Amino acid sequence: MTTTLVRNGRVITASDDYVADLLLDGGVVRQIGLKLAVGADVAVVDATGLYVLPGGVDTHVHLENVIGHIVTCEPFASGTKAAAFGGTTSA
Repeated sequence: MTTTLVRNGRVITASDDYVADLLLDGGVVRQIGLKLAVGADVAVVDATGLYVLPGGVDTHVHLENVIGHIVTCEPFASGTKAAAFGGTTSA
């Protein structure tokens, strides 16, 4: 994976909302700050006016659900495994 600087994004967390730079290395946020200095080998993404937030997890699921004569086909074991890998993120 490459090192990437996301510059001037609006960072949204569970408790904060601010504009900052994020330095990502190996898919992990390594540093958050203002006007972070990086070398020429770092990819820079201008996120001015854009949101930067954690990936979402879809927690709504129907496992082994019985409604009258209808039973959902997703059993608990495979459904929870699929949920652990679910959500919305992008690279």
